Amino acid sequence: MPPASNNNTDGSDIAFRLLMGVLAVVVPLSHLAWLSGNITAYLTGGARAPYQPTAALLHPDQLWPHIGKTSLLIGTRLVPIAALLALGAVAGLLWARRKSSGGRKKKITGMARPKDIEPLMAKAITDKVRSLRPSLKNAKHIDARDTGILLGNLQGTKHEVRMGYEDVAVAIMAPRSGKTTSLAIPSILNAPGPVLLTSNKAAGDAYTATLDARAKVGRTWSMDPQQIAHAAHEMWWNPLADAMTLEGAGRLAGHFLAASVDASQQGDFWSKAGSNILSQLFLAAALDERPITDVMQWLAFPADRAPLDILRDHGFTAVASQLKGTVEGPPETRDGIYETARQYAAALLNAEIAAWVTPQKKVPEFRPSEFVTSTDTLYLLSKDGGGGASALIAACADSVMRAATAQAERAGGRLDPPMLAILDEAANVCKVGDLPDLYSHLGSRGIIPITILQSYRQGQKVWGDAGMDAMWSASTVKVIGSGIDDPDFADKLSRLIGDHDVETTSTSTSESGKSTSVSMRQERILPADAIRALPKGTALCFATGMRAAMLDLRPWYLEPGADELAAASAHASKAITARAVAKHGPHQDDFGLAS
Repeated sequence: MPPASNNNTDGSDIAFRLLMGVLAVVVPLSHLAWLSGNITAYLTGGARAPYQPTAALLHPDQLWPHIGKTSLLIGTRLVPIAALLALGAVAGLLWARRKSSGGRKKKITGMARPKDIEPLMAKAITDKVRSLRPSLKNAKHIDARDTGILLGNLQGTKHEVRMGYEDVAVAIMAPRSGKTTSLAIPSILNAPGPVLLTSNKAAGDAYTATLDARAKVGRTWSMDPQQIAHAAHEMWWNPLADAMTLEGAGRLAGHFLAASVDASQQGDFWSKAGSNILSQLFLAAALDERPITDVMQWLAFPADRAPLDILRDHGFTAVASQLKGTVEGPPETRDGIYETARQYAAALLNAEIAAWVTPQKKVPEFRPSEFVTSTDTLYLLSKDGGGGASALIAACADSVMRAATAQAERAGGRLDPPMLAILDEAANVCKVGDLPDLYSHLGSRGIIPITILQSYRQGQKVWGDAGMDAMWSASTVKVIGSGIDDPDFADKLSRLIGDHDVETTSTSTSESGKSTSVSMRQERILPADAIRALPKGTALCFATGMRAAMLDLRPWYLEPGADELAAASAHASKAITARAVAKHGPHQDDFGLAS
């Protein structure tokens, strides 16, 4: 049987709680009775009573003797009780909504506050852009779109968080986590200069959502070799324009290699040998101003001496000797190398794909050097696993970024306005092999890349562990959306966010009564399981030298002008469908009946 002192203590606790509960009802009810009684007195033409809430609740007839009993009953009893019940119901509803929302708006202790990420806030980033963009140095007013790229609002506030026009970013966001609606599309719509977008989708995606709006500020170029959007063939680009040197030809061959094999396989003998043959043949074709498709003819007939003669005539005797050594080497080795190269460049055998990268009569040529000084938009579309087709997409994106770098150097170091490069689905359709290395200097040139991946491992597959780590480290802004299912990566993020002190209260009972002690312990600000369960519409932001911040994303369809954009997107999507039907006819089932 427990000691009597414990029974006394428990009884005291119950009595105290009961008293507090009664006060929680009586105090607001008495004040409501006094307020409602005075309102009733005013409406009936009587005098108002002084502040006496207790008397209003217990003896209302003494405070308002002139009011009839029925009016007094309604005014000081029924109305206050109804008001108190209504307030309780509203409070309960708000509490239930907050609980069911999963804590979406709940601030997490230890995450960044406005002062912690001040360099990404409106005032600081506006002041900074004056030094980055000479054209805005003396402007009295600078639009928000000219200051930086909107990432979202600091969670639970109206403070906008923007990355500046010297930042480079990596976004790791799972499908349907807002990577397109909240990051890619708003960034494209508000870009002040040229925009490059890579994507593997068209209808209902960034392509259709931004096509009409970007056409109003500059020309839109669509390179669609695999007809994802069934875009009209209104441009062609010469990939050999940058292959006039051995380095340039090697870069072009590297894109075909990266599009065909993973990073882990690129160092084996056959892969390197096949890439070398491609680079030598690309160099010969570029020097002789031939179309890139001539390379496929040379690959089909290794004994053709034309590339050897071209290389020698232009002073590349060492390269010619290397090519000759491969051609005249053991047949088994030569055939294996050439077959590997054929597989890498097989997409060039497709006439529809080749038409986008060979001269076309009455079709304008896309020139990267002119694009980077415009406000045009280039859409590079390719299917996942497009092989050689995605190699051309990566090569074109690489060519544009290198042209932008050259233009920045000519302009004094930076592009003004800056160029935005949204590399959506980069690990699938834009495998630029040395992209991690480019990240170290693109931002300082006014070239702002945002590489969007579905997972960290996806990047490791393309660029290897060292390459992906280098890109992650070089990124001055990192955005992490919902859907992170990699436990190792989630734990890594949790450790980067850090720990905070948590107050722990413990209560013990003894013969002398209850005692309470308070202690402090360290706990993860955001554990790995919480990162995995990030609600859709939120994202983590890691910026160099600042605390990690939780963001509320800003999807384009909730912004002003969304109705007009949605209508334009729907119209563009219907146009894609119409072009597809015109090209292939209506869908037919297995019995040949149109559906």
